[in-house]
Amino acid sequence: MIGEQDEAPGAEHEVADYDPRYPIVIEGLTNRFGTHAVHNELDLTVRRGEILGVVGGSGTGKSVLMRSIIGLQRPETGVIRVFGRDIVAAEPDEEIGVRSRWGVLFQGGALFSTLTVGENIEVPLKQFYPELDRELMHEIARFKTVMSGLPEEAASKYPSELSGGMKKRAGLARALALDPELLFLDEPTAGLDPIGAAKFDELTRNLTDTLGLTVFLITHDLDTLYAICDRIAVLADGKVIAVGTVPELLESEHPWIQEYFNGPRSRAAADSKQRSAENARRAIDNPPPGKA
Repeated sequence: MIGEQDEAPGAEHEVADYDPRYPIVIEGLTNRFGTHAVHNELDLTVRRGEILGVVGGSGTGKSVLMRSIIGLQRPETGVIRVFGRDIVAAEPDEEIGVRSRWGVLFQGGALFSTLTVGENIEVPLKQFYPELDRELMHEIARFKTVMSGLPEEAASKYPSELSGGMKKRAGLARALALDPELLFLDEPTAGLDPIGAAKFDELTRNLTDTLGLTVFLITHDLDTLYAICDRIAVLADGKVIAVGTVPELLESEHPWIQEYFNGPRSRAAADSKQRSAENARRAIDNPPPGKA
């Protein structure tokens, strides 16, 4: 970790019975816009170390849910605890000791257009650790650039000089700037070609396993769900109607789940995962000469 977060500020929001196995716990969440309730008494628990895929039809409030968890959307009612701290009870600018422990990749990367990739990565460093030496910040930015799969020289480029896939990776590098424990990804593969999307999925899985991350991943990409998600939470009817693996969800009789996971695109994604697993097994059973 870059630094140890002072636990004193915001201690009044800490829950005494916090269970570290569940870094995110949501109970009775209601988000309403005018008379329209996007979420109605929604409950969800995220397990430490998992990649949780979050799916749902348009308008089910997937991004609103993420914004509520990170304190950008104040719900009407409900409790959201992150690392045992009450997010809802805290003011947006109040230091509660957890905001430096998560990173967020918004849709499209959400990079500052007037800053280079490196300068974008340094933004959270300057916010939370302004005392860091400038050269150390530059070094961290270069390291995170490479960690995200970009060449080191990309750190000096502006967003307008990057492709769509490179912007996603630059946004990921900024999300990783503070060595977070939680990573929020909002449609990370949207707009990418199949090869680029598969590589981003692989990067996400590798980073999760290597760094011990917990990932909250909003996606419509069925390939992503099958390839890297440990569990999937389904939003419908203002609630999380089901959470589980794909085989577990297929046992649900809810019409949206059946339509989503039994459609032709879902079957194609399942077949693709099975082929990848078979190819991996063949590679293990029949290594190339000199690799046995």
